[in-house]
Amino acid sequence: MTDVDAVKIIRSGGVLIYPTETLFALGADASDEGAANRVALVKGRPVSKPLPLVIGSMDQLDLVTKYASPEVLKLAKSFWPGPLSILVKAREELSYAVKDSRGYTSVRWTDHPVAAKICLESSTPLIATSANLSGKKAAEKFEDIDEELINSVEGVFNGKPAPRGGSPSTVVEPLSNGKVRVLRDGVISRATLMQAGFIVVD
Repeated sequence: MTDVDAVKIIRSGGVLIYPTETLFALGADASDEGAANRVALVKGRPVSKPLPLVIGSMDQLDLVTKYASPEVLKLAKSFWPGPLSILVKAREELSYAVKDSRGYTSVRWTDHPVAAKICLESSTPLIATSANLSGKKAAEKFEDIDEELINSVEGVFNGKPAPRGGSPSTVVEPLSNGKVRVLRDGVISRATLMQAGFIVVD
């Protein structure tokens, strides 16, 4: 599969397995309600659990949120592109499957060249939930991807470089005055956040 094929799948409302900097991801156009719901269905993930997003550039943050607070921008400047997912108020046109009960979603600018290129060439944020059936181990290597999952999607893009594996992206909620709340521990540690000048609160 080429990146052109991957983009065609995304633009046509399909579901794609693709590599990110951390793990293989299950993805679709974040603004396509049907495709987003299919991601949750294929994975066996409760619709009440919002699906995370990746973007391919800082400019694409505008496709996810109308307003990026100074705290969001400071976090982005410190850690993007890279494995820090930041909670932001989602645009109305994004799928309900990517939003929590308050209308927020988590997004990161991926530093994986394949994932970023698909986002940019599709002109959309991509859903980026780990490519595994719910409750099973996330796929760090291509051969770890469940065959049932592969048979349930329109395509698999095994692009290089391979995901690093290990921990997933860190998910944070920006608060005021340089404070952040860690919603999920991951690649970027609390100590690293504090070294960058942020105050980590519970």
